[in-house]
Amino acid sequence: MGSSIIITMFTGKGGVGKTTCAAAAALHYASLGKETIAISTDATPSLSHIFELTHKEKPAIVKEFLSINELGMNEVMEMWDKKFGAEVYAVFSSLVSIDYSRFLEFMTSVLPGLSDEFMLDYIKELNVSDEYENIIWDTAPLGQTLALLETPALLRKHLRMAPRVYSKLKLGHKSKKPIMDILRHWEEASTEIMDFIRKKVRFNIVTIPEALAVEQLASTFHKLDEYGLTVQQLIINNVIKGKDSDFLRAKAEQQKSYIETIHDSYSNMEVVELPMFPYELKGLERLKEIDILLFKNTQ
Repeated sequence: MGSSIIITMFTGKGGVGKTTCAAAAALHYASLGKETIAISTDATPSLSHIFELTHKEKPAIVKEFLSINELGMNEVMEMWDKKFGAEVYAVFSSLVSIDYSRFLEFMTSVLPGLSDEFMLDYIKELNVSDEYENIIWDTAPLGQTLALLETPALLRKHLRMAPRVYSKLKLGHKSKKPIMDILRHWEEASTEIMDFIRKKVRFNIVTIPEALAVEQLASTFHKLDEYGLTVQQLIINNVIKGKDSDFLRAKAEQQKSYIETIHDSYSNMEVVELPMFPYELKGLERLKEIDILLFKNTQ
């Protein structure tokens, strides 16, 4: 199954509705009888709230074929520590005297983007597990997600500087060599993950028809283009359709130029408009409304 797994990432600035879209997409695939998991790496996850789940199992079963897994920093740190902790500590402790528990606390506090970086490796492993047919990834806010794309370049830069830096430290020859080997291993792993993203992950960007959000789209697409990543779907959320009050008419008129700009600027891709709803979007019945709109061109 591994080669046929569909991995879809929903990303966007905070508060634009990416989690709602991710939940609706997960429901869509599960409704087709495809084993699906929705994963959240947002620091303040809301998938369980949107699906109205009260139990706290991880992963939690929503319905037949659909599970969710909200991975906060504690869960990510546990997985990261199991796979990479010893190696990272080997490098870090050769430079600074620190015990392992304080080292883990330090890593958690200084690397807020650590969860997304690790999740790429985690999802890469899920891809070959044959456990799911669809993986939906609700990411942290856009800035953190884009920052992880810099990782391979940062490692290459560090490797260029490393020999000069480590030569000035009072390390034995045996200490220096393992550090360099570990750094090269990280660079290789990071490059493999970037290749995995290009080939396997579908990017869906969620935005809203407001000035700042629309302005940020250009830099977002520029960054994705820089890394050879393409966007499958651009979702404009909270579009005002009804205009039965002065307030709504004014807001709709304000949104109009931004919506036109998005359609004109990104006419080469699928752009979906989601209306602003007069009620909170949570629960399977409400999410089905979003599902129908998101996938109307595939039905």
